[in-house]
Amino acid sequence: MKYLLDTDHISFLQRQSGLEFTRLTARMGQHSSADFALSIVSFHEQVLGAHNFINRGRTNADMIRGYALLLEIIHGFATAPILLFDAGAIAVDQRVLEV
Repeated sequence: MKYLLDTDHISFLQRQSGLEFTRLTARMGQHSSADFALSIVSFHEQVLGAHNFINRGRTNADMIRGYALLLEIIHGFATAPILLFDAGAIAVDQRVLEV
């Protein structure tokens, strides 16, 4: 693993449109899929987003779209390595906050 995709990157890939998507997929295309990983933090953020979408749904179509999004998240995260948030991650996070 060389690159960790954050939640914004994942959102660009899910939308499959826009300048950010085009740029990101072009750069990713220069590397092997084995070079990329996701984090459990991004999984949590994505699930919370889907959960909020479902809870705010006003119509059956909204609910269907929210659950489809949740399933898309599960499938997407099942295809890549997922990094834990552990003591090492906390140490790095604290060093970044000190700078």
